[in-house]
Amino acid sequence: MRMKAEKGNFGYLKKKRTRVLLWTLLCFGVSLALFFTGIITTGTRKNLLTIVAVLGLLPASKSAVSLVLLFLAKGCSEEDRDRIEKIPQTFLSLYDMYFTSYEKNFSLSHMIVTDGIVLGYAADPKCDTKACAGHITDRLKMSGIKKVTVTITEDLSKYLSMTETLSKKLEGKTEENKTEEGEAESGREDEIRDVLFEISL
Repeated sequence: MRMKAEKGNFGYLKKKRTRVLLWTLLCFGVSLALFFTGIITTGTRKNLLTIVAVLGLLPASKSAVSLVLLFLAKGCSEEDRDRIEKIPQTFLSLYDMYFTSYEKNFSLSHMIVTDGIVLGYAADPKCDTKACAGHITDRLKMSGIKKVTVTITEDLSKYLSMTETLSKKLEGKTEENKTEEGEAESGREDEIRDVLFEISL
């Protein structure tokens, strides 16, 4: 059975890129087919099918814009994923996140969300990590989620070190604390994840 590409999973951008490419080609293909069918059957471009074909270009063009952004987005490499997954995943882990804003776009290979902390790793050297952290922080605040520390780095070794430190900190919590705070923290992580999904491709 074919696996559905889900946001946050490794390889998501690549799978979505293929899906959007096929959809874009289909939309343009249908519009062109309708346009030429109208000319062949009526002998002129002034017919109802031409109008339908032009209207069909609207979703096709929108899909083409998304496709361009997806080709610009850099997903996580297998090498980076292997290094990241060596650290115990005691937190919400997100791969292939591409955020868009009015001024800039930000491609992050991996992110973790836990305990009021959002860490992100950008393998793309063109990613403005400071602006990315500010963008995510602002959008979280706009959604009513405050007191979240957002840190984005392009240094994988530094990212892995921060991730490992955080993982050990979480493992050090007593079982009692985990029971009392676990549900509340899990719900907050889900809220943060939902916002991250809303503002990314």
